[in-house]
Amino acid sequence: MALAYWLTAAVQLTRTFTPEQYAMATESWAWLDLAGKTPIFASAFGDIFFRAADGFWWLDTVEGTLTRPWRTADELSAALNSAEGKEQYLLRTLAAEAERAGLIPGPDQVYDFKVTPALGGSIDVSNIGVIDFVVGVNISGQLHDQVRDLPAGTRITGVTIGDDGQVRVSM
Repeated sequence: MALAYWLTAAVQLTRTFTPEQYAMATESWAWLDLAGKTPIFASAFGDIFFRAADGFWWLDTVEGTLTRPWRTADELSAALNSAEGKEQYLLRTLAAEAERAGLIPGPDQVYDFKVTPALGGSIDVSNIGVIDFVVGVNISGQLHDQVRDLPAGTRITGVTIGDDGQVRVSM
């Protein structure tokens, strides 16, 4: 069974990358327990699906969470082949809208939100661009790490990315 591709029409809902790309992309997610989890593919939005001894894990880069929704490959396959699963885990409709708007990621790219939903950005096609997979996932991990323990309602006044690739959140 191939876990790597779930397609709808011409929209490519998943991407595969090299082990080195996954390693660089997830460096900034060290605050989550990724030990023993092997990336197997990513969504068109850079969410990463992992295989581990205890099942299949999902790194949701929008929410900044790591969960284990599936115990077996069959459960994962069934979820991603369902209409609900394609929407929840692969953002099928949003990916199709982005493609219709002329946004088509290259081989090393994924869709990304111009203003991340974690900082109030909208989840719609007007807020989508394309970005290098490694850069986008790494930035997302840095951002989530910096805002995850802030009290609700904390005002973020800016986000900058330094020449060193480090994200700095200003409050």
